[in-house]
Amino acid sequence: MAILGNIIKGVINLRNSISSEANHVQNQKETLEFLLEKAKSTEFGKHYKFDELLASENPYENFKSTIPYFDYDKIHTEWWYKLHKGEKDITWPGHPDYFALSSGTTGKTSKRIPVTEDMIEAIRNAGIKQILAIKNFDLPADFFEKEIMMLGSSTNLDLHNDHIEGEISGISASRIPFWFRGFYKPGEDISKIDDWDDRIQKIAETAKSWDIGALSGIPSWMELMMEKVIDYHKVETIHDVWPNLKVYTSGGVAFGPYQKSFKRLTGQPVQVIDTYLASEGFIALQTRPETNSMQLLTDNGIFFEFVPFQPQYIRPDGSLKPDSPCIRLEDVELEQDYVLIISTVSGAWRYTIGDTIQFTDVKKAEIQITGRTKFFLNTVGSQLSVNKMDTAMKELEDQFDIDISEYTICAKRAEDGEFYHFWYLGTSHKDLDISTIAKALDDSLKSANKNYQVARDKALNGVKVTLIDPTIFQDWSTRNKKKGGQVKMERVMNEEKFSEWENFVKIH
Repeated sequence: MAILGNIIKGVINLRNSISSEANHVQNQKETLEFLLEKAKSTEFGKHYKFDELLASENPYENFKSTIPYFDYDKIHTEWWYKLHKGEKDITWPGHPDYFALSSGTTGKTSKRIPVTEDMIEAIRNAGIKQILAIKNFDLPADFFEKEIMMLGSSTNLDLHNDHIEGEISGISASRIPFWFRGFYKPGEDISKIDDWDDRIQKIAETAKSWDIGALSGIPSWMELMMEKVIDYHKVETIHDVWPNLKVYTSGGVAFGPYQKSFKRLTGQPVQVIDTYLASEGFIALQTRPETNSMQLLTDNGIFFEFVPFQPQYIRPDGSLKPDSPCIRLEDVELEQDYVLIISTVSGAWRYTIGDTIQFTDVKKAEIQITGRTKFFLNTVGSQLSVNKMDTAMKELEDQFDIDISEYTICAKRAEDGEFYHFWYLGTSHKDLDISTIAKALDDSLKSANKNYQVARDKALNGVKVTLIDPTIFQDWSTRNKKKGGQVKMERVMNEEKFSEWENFVKIH
């Protein structure tokens, strides 16, 4: 009998039964006031007169009219560079002990995002909220006695001058509370292995000694890990090794494109729970099974703002124009894409992380990630966002009964002088008729997006598709960044990067 599991589940049920429905608007008002109050004596707070903002009749209106938008380059150039010189009290009290190396999509230069003790506490609180939310998914009591495989970057962090550096997943895992360490796999020793392939090999060798009930990590790397474990033990599915696996906590990217290939690897139903952990903080998590949307964490050290995602507000490189209009949570609307702006307990202020979101339930503050500002494809007016591309991939999978685990796209002129969308699709089913796939993809995008239909009737001449082995995408990520962790594939490339990509594909 799952005695411990029943006790843990009972505590979770009790905590949920005494919690009232959150007032997200009030949470955000209090969060903004807390951030301003805590940081008013920093250099940033003094420069922008936080004490006057707090004393004003409408702190938010004055806040957004006083403080400009920041992206990483702007805030680093003007403020965060001082942290690397050992200075303190710059944009948040004290000096951060950690800096998160932002992987994001593949690229050769890492950003260094400050991670304060307040942010680490906020991430830990988000983890507790996630555990409490599991009650809503009606899992059996013995699930709460199983181990959790958290597949992130290495916890062997680098000491650099007066701080420690690593990816946010590695930082978070290195600070796991003592009471959770017995559940955490692959454990401290394996997690410290820097080389991805060596770490996965060790996981495969040790896998049968663990009773894994849940997985957590980015889908593409999680699939690679499962494939390695399955192959090592010469079994059909991951459930042949971990029969009690019931939950997968996804994060980093939309899970949709991986749904079919993930199901093939598991063999049995697994409850997928989405989360939204960025290098800048834990932003949202899924709290109920009847939706795949995530609830913004409105009371956990992050203040959110939203800029309507319209072409006139976005520069060609995906950055935000400084005069773009911005609103708070209480003013958002359904079915509208927004650029997400955050101010945080790590000293990010009105900071664009580059993601776009859409609200599915305003009262519950539930969202879905719809893409990246720099991955928005608007060449010749086609206006394709990543979520529309993901939907098209799923339709192709269903129509042709195939897996498409990765893809990338570029809009450019072909040798005939006409504009085309060039798609590379990662699938093991390479014996399909390319022209049939291209027509189906084109038709799917036409039916889903009127702007794409208009573009196809005018300057966009068509779709060209190339089918390649999915491992090529993984090798590309390895070439550009450290393998595994939080590295994600570019969905949209500019012509220069796409030329590199095509040359890379040719030699594989």
